Amino acid sequence: MIVRPKLHWFRMIFVWHGSVLPKMVPRLALILALGVVAVLSHQLLLSRLNLDLNIQPFTLVGVSLAIFLGFRNTVSYERYWEARKLWGQLLNVSRSLGRQALSATQWPPEGPEARSFVLALAAFAHALKHQLRGSNPATELRELLPAPWQARVLAARYRPVAILLLLGRQIGEARREGRISETMALAMESNLNLLADVVGGCERIANTPIPLPYAVLLHRTVYGFCMVLPFGLASTIGWLTPLFAVFISYTFIALDAIAEEIEEPFGSDPNDLPLNMLTLGIKSSLLEMLGDPLPPEPPAPKDYVLL
Repeated sequence: MIVRPKLHWFRMIFVWHGSVLPKMVPRLALILALGVVAVLSHQLLLSRLNLDLNIQPFTLVGVSLAIFLGFRNTVSYERYWEARKLWGQLLNVSRSLGRQALSATQWPPEGPEARSFVLALAAFAHALKHQLRGSNPATELRELLPAPWQARVLAARYRPVAILLLLGRQIGEARREGRISETMALAMESNLNLLADVVGGCERIANTPIPLPYAVLLHRTVYGFCMVLPFGLASTIGWLTPLFAVFISYTFIALDAIAEEIEEPFGSDPNDLPLNMLTLGIKSSLLEMLGDPLPPEPPAPKDYVLL
């Protein structure tokens, strides 16, 4: 996620780090070159053959394209914001479960059961992060999970679900032995169900991308429009064509690039969710409940990007 201090409006115009502009420079350079070719073609060939293009068709296409790009960005941002709400729910429910485990009537907070339960909640957040990013959670899980749980969880395909199963069994065993009350067990089971909802919601976003034909059509239309646009401007504004073509193309290509980044919010692109920071925040909150030393502060953003 891009994190920058609030800048003056004039300085905001020239922001480089933390924007999508660096990856767009080669594309805009191509549009600039096409603008020069369009002007030369108009002066040397098209005007003599009376084949000048008119800007009016491009105006109509541009309005329609802007509407479709706005819809694409809205869909992508809804996916991004829903993912952020799910991770906010994960933080809230983890805190609630940690509090319940540490305040259970006959489940002493200084005992190993309550401690292992709370640490397993932190492991759950790490397991979910790694599942969504397709990385290996072995280091974090070995640090946080009880030794008898580690082999089973690491061998599972859906590790967050495996942790939920073991947490549920721990609650059930404590209830049967009378170490926590029936009411507390039901409340904790309800929160485990909420964690399962978080897993399902994240998997739905991660495994259901925006339909490819729709994305391809819009992508082709944007770049086709931007590459032909200079030839429609050349007869009207002459050598200003490259400048205006680059400016107009920047708005369309940037919107397409931003939508492409945020539609998959669990990745590691600059505009994706900072899952490392969110997971560390959950872990720190639970460790504070246990009275343990907190991990180091989250690393500062690198080039204004927080992972």
